[in-house]
Amino acid sequence: MRSKRILRAIRRLIRSTSQHSRQIADQYGVTVPQLLCLQIVVEHDGLSAGEVSREMDLSQSTCVGILDRLEKKGLLQRERSRKDRRMVLLHCTPEGKAICKQTPTLLQDRLTRELNRLPDLEQEGIAAALERIVDIMNLQGVDAAPIWDNTESLDDDADFHRG
Repeated sequence: MRSKRILRAIRRLIRSTSQHSRQIADQYGVTVPQLLCLQIVVEHDGLSAGEVSREMDLSQSTCVGILDRLEKKGLLQRERSRKDRRMVLLHCTPEGKAICKQTPTLLQDRLTRELNRLPDLEQEGIAAALERIVDIMNLQGVDAAPIWDNTESLDDDADFHRG
């Protein structure tokens, strides 16, 4: 019977994440990975694509695809550096900044905040239990990009690879 509780909890996590991701995409027209890219560019204006990919822990090719879609939507722009013409820097447009201000807190941000409030021993127990589930299911080789989103396929942000 405990296994049913575990499966039910996992299903709730997956369903909630999926619903939240769809709501973001439907309401704001961006996927969660796109929103995370925008947030990074807003926070650190003038980064290169490589710097954004490192910040997100994604491969540069995956990140460039996300950035391309954001540029097509008019949410960010690329500009050659005046100091080094080989460098292309990213800047959020006013529309991109507006989306970042309007969107609610992402589930992963809320989870991170709440987990950090727990005592270290409890955090360690949760981590060990989840890692054990990964072992039981033989999922060690599955990519674990730090982005919780089930809607990436809406615009091909699905091929996430750790960078």
